[in-house]
Amino acid sequence: MKIVVLGGGAWGTALALSAAGNIAACHAVTLWLRDARQAHALELARQNQRYLPGAIFPYSLRVSAQPLTDFIGIADAFDLVIIASPMAGLRGLLTDICTLAMPVAWLCKGFEQAIGTEPGLLGHEVQQQVAPGLHAGVLSGPSFAQEVALGQPTALVASSVHAEVRDALVAGFHSASLRVYANEDVVGVEVGGAVKNVLAIATGLCDGLQLGLNARAALITRGLAEMTRLGLALGAHPETFMGLSGLGDLVLTATGDLSRNRRVGQALASGQTLDEAVHTLGHVAEGVYCARTVVQRARSLGIDMPIAQCVVELLDGRMRPAEAVARLMGRDPKREGLVTPAGPAQ
Repeated sequence: MKIVVLGGGAWGTALALSAAGNIAACHAVTLWLRDARQAHALELARQNQRYLPGAIFPYSLRVSAQPLTDFIGIADAFDLVIIASPMAGLRGLLTDICTLAMPVAWLCKGFEQAIGTEPGLLGHEVQQQVAPGLHAGVLSGPSFAQEVALGQPTALVASSVHAEVRDALVAGFHSASLRVYANEDVVGVEVGGAVKNVLAIATGLCDGLQLGLNARAALITRGLAEMTRLGLALGAHPETFMGLSGLGDLVLTATGDLSRNRRVGQALASGQTLDEAVHTLGHVAEGVYCARTVVQRARSLGIDMPIAQCVVELLDGRMRPAEAVARLMGRDPKREGLVTPAGPAQ
């Protein structure tokens, strides 16, 4: 296959490396960057020294900084287009490539930031607005870029309502080290990928305060309940949240030392300000930017998400870490359960 990855961050680079390194498949992979100087640096070093130092590019991986308007003109030479931007860049790139006929998928996880009184949108909702003619989907699941770049075993979910998109993602990325499962529930996959980042901030806070493994387990479990309630209200399938893009991604992001969102929570627990925590990362932590939208969407649907609400108040500086713990532990007793489309939240 001929694959182009739009975006040279850690995750886009890792997937480009993985696909290009699949010798049995003989893929021709292009990693496209908007910044010509950055692209030249990657081509010269044959590695992404900023995001994935030491992960050497295979010979079959090409780097390009051709202007996107020109690049789209030859895009019909590709079999699969991958958007590897942060959530904030998805709308612009989808707009730029809205006329393409081949399968398109994005990697970003989160909600777009709300604009005025309009709610922030998930990736597929953005695509429906600006590029409804695309056959598109999302590639998601529990994955750290460093491990994928090193060829360590990983499992992902290729989700789309279009079978040809799911098939292209499986053909493009399934390999001896990367297993790709197909899934039609785009809503569930995207809700899982978005909400787990917010919950990982809460779990990082828990770990930073040294509250213990019992507390961590409780946060992850009740966080999964919050994620599922929101997903069901948006039309997702409940079983999706027991899979890779729900429970799997939540456990990885909430417990893994490579998790940027978890590290934000740990930094807040240590007394750092949000600006200090984000600056120290040097990478995007999507949970910081989509937490408010998660809570806004939940509130508009009548869904209770107390953990996510506490994260928002922490990020806004309206609550201290110890106060967040006290609020969650001081909630009234409830029966354990999930919301269903026909019943109230528990």
